[in-house]
Amino acid sequence: MTQPTAAPSLLGVFAHPDDESLLAGGVLARHAAAGVRTAVVTATWTADSHRAPELAGALHVLGAGAPRLLGYADARNPASVPGGAVRLVDAPLDEAVGRLVGHIREVRPDVVVGHDALGQLTGHPDHRRTHQITLLAVEAAGLPHLYPDAGEPWRPAALYAATHSPSGVGRLSPLLRSVGKTVLAVPDAYVTTTVDVSPWAAVKWEAILAHRSEVARSRALPGLLARLPEAERAEIICTESFTRLSLSPAPGDPHRLTA
Repeated sequence: MTQPTAAPSLLGVFAHPDDESLLAGGVLARHAAAGVRTAVVTATWTADSHRAPELAGALHVLGAGAPRLLGYADARNPASVPGGAVRLVDAPLDEAVGRLVGHIREVRPDVVVGHDALGQLTGHPDHRRTHQITLLAVEAAGLPHLYPDAGEPWRPAALYAATHSPSGVGRLSPLLRSVGKTVLAVPDAYVTTTVDVSPWAAVKWEAILAHRSEVARSRALPGLLARLPEAERAEIICTESFTRLSLSPAPGDPHRLTA
C-alpha cells in the first residue's frame, strides 16, 4: 500500500456499514481507480435492513463492487437483522471464520484491510470480533484442509489493520469526547503505514454521506463530521493509518525460537 507501481487487489473486512468509508475509504477508492479488484465484506447488518442500500451506494461510489454480507446482527442494534439472526459477538467462531474464508477465496485479494485489536477508537465489540475473525480467516484461506467447501485456497500477501495513534488522532479525539465517547489509540510505533488520501477525499466524503441514517444521527461519526467546517473535516478524513500484520515466516535461526 506504499507507493505501489501496480496497485495490489484489495479486500476490506469491516464490522458495520460506514466503517469501510470512514477507516479506509481513500485507500479503497485509490485502488479501485487503479483498475484492480476492490471489494468489501461487512460482518453485520443484513440485506433486508435499511442500511444495506446505503452500503451499496457507498461501495458504488468507492468502486468496491456490491455488498458482501456475513449476515450477523450488530451487538447493539436489533434493527440490523429484521428477519432475526445471531449477533456477531455470539456467533460460533468457526462458522464466522468459514463465511469470511469463502469471500477471501472468491475475491483473491493481494491485500486485506480490517479493524485493529482495540476496536477502532471507541472499542466497539463488533470491531474487535471482526478483527479476530479476519486474523483467523486470512490464515485459514490459504490452507486447503480448512474449509474445503469454501473454494480454492488463496493466501493474501499482506494484512493491514486500520488504526489510530495518539499523535494521529488529532481532531477526532475532542470530537468523540464531546459526545461522551472514550477514545482508544495504539502506541505511535504500531503505525507502520500512513496514507495521504487527499486526492480521493471528495470520493471518500461522498461515500460517507451515502450512509444517510448515520449522517442523521448526532452521536455517530458521520453525523459529527457532517456538522464540522469543511477544513476541519478534511483534516480528519485525508489521512488513513494502518498497522501491517505479518503473514510470512520471519527469517531467523531455524533450530530455535528467537525474539
